[in-house]
Amino acid sequence: MIMVRYAEAAGRWVLLATVLGSGLTFLDATVVNIALPRIGEEFGAGAAALQWTVNGYTLSLAALILLGGSLGDRFGRRRVFVVGVAWFAAASLLCGLAPNVQTLIAARVLQGVGGALLTPGSLAILEASFESDDRARAIGAWSGLAGVAGAVGPFLGGWLVEVATWRLVFLINVPLAALAVHVALRHVPESSNPAAARGFDAGGLLTGAAGLAGLTYGFTAWAADGPGSPAVLTALAVGAASIAAFIAIEHRSSHPMLPLDLFRIRPFTAANLVTFAVYAALGGVFFLVVLNLQVVSGFSPLTAGTALLPVTALMLALSARAGALGQRIGPRIPMTAGPLVCAVALLLLSRIGAGAGYLADVLPGAVLLGLGLSLTVAPLTATALGSVPERHAGIASGVNNAVARAAGLLAVAILPLAAGIGAGSLTDAGDLAPVYRDAMRICAGLLVAGAAAAALWVPRRVTRPEPIPVHCGVTGPPPRRLAEQSPR
Repeated sequence: MIMVRYAEAAGRWVLLATVLGSGLTFLDATVVNIALPRIGEEFGAGAAALQWTVNGYTLSLAALILLGGSLGDRFGRRRVFVVGVAWFAAASLLCGLAPNVQTLIAARVLQGVGGALLTPGSLAILEASFESDDRARAIGAWSGLAGVAGAVGPFLGGWLVEVATWRLVFLINVPLAALAVHVALRHVPESSNPAAARGFDAGGLLTGAAGLAGLTYGFTAWAADGPGSPAVLTALAVGAASIAAFIAIEHRSSHPMLPLDLFRIRPFTAANLVTFAVYAALGGVFFLVVLNLQVVSGFSPLTAGTALLPVTALMLALSARAGALGQRIGPRIPMTAGPLVCAVALLLLSRIGAGAGYLADVLPGAVLLGLGLSLTVAPLTATALGSVPERHAGIASGVNNAVARAAGLLAVAILPLAAGIGAGSLTDAGDLAPVYRDAMRICAGLLVAGAAAAALWVPRRVTRPEPIPVHCGVTGPPPRRLAEQSPR
């Protein structure tokens, strides 16, 4: 296939297409959180409905993202990416026209299906399209440029919610998706894995989805119904049993959706442990901070939406440099220091309460969070993708994204419960204030755990293993033995 260089026009077109596509998912994540109070008011939605407005999308995304990576490796990464972007646009249109909260949640689930198709494809396209010595820089630029959506999204979303309607935060996706499809079809080279298995892991797909759905429903309903509720107990039991069945199926399958042998590669496993801790914390942050600013501190949707703008601005400015730094000095130091900086940021943000001011109470934490994420994200992503053989780029991207989405999904379901929401409301200031404070402290603890995992298990240097036969859905024959792990 055709390989492109970062400094060439062809490379910039490829980068633009992947940024536009993945930027849709980043944009949607930020603006939906801004719109939650207005959605709750219009539909009379309670805490559980608002959690499902976020988690309906994340659930289908997390459950199907591994399948999305495998489909791209088999049928063509550009093709599946384009289908995913178009699907996402259609579901966004349905979200914008939803007559009730039930329809909105269903449409959000459909959005997640589109996200599962396009998200792993964006990174796999970069990994497969760029020359090897340009990949880390391209991934770093992708991390930063995708932050343009994060930077513009809160401002645009807050403004739309404040002066018009929350429905426009979904409808705006449609023209952006059309542009992404156009650029991808004209400028992105097709790539695939010729050795991809011809079958699909239906058992793994069903048990994985059932496991995530059961756990998410159980923890979400726990707050209102109590731990002794038959519905809660049944959902948690089904979730736990399904996860156990999923692992057993993946271990035995001739074409597993989650190739467990990849986890014998130490840098890959370490990167995904750090990913889980960091993205669980971020799931809580981006769900609760904007909500708290509006409900407790009295910020307008526009002001609350732009409060974390320094985070995305700093990532836009620094992520490419962080990717290059990680390539030069190795990923261990930035992946350890970054989450620690983020943990300090969350302790500062936990102080936001009634009467909070932006400059004194929000800005310092937002700046520190942006610096910490800039240090973390590009080296983390490069480690997850660069520690496996190149032909497994699609499935490695899918695994890493699935871990990130599952972490955020469980965080939104569990954090309000762990922080003591009980039968309270997320749109009542008295109920939300103590829950928000304790949830931010829990998230800070998760980030410290992520830093510890990076310090202990991420190697100083990551070397891509030689091509190996691996027992997974993107290869043909069963394995003999996985390649040795990268040296420390």
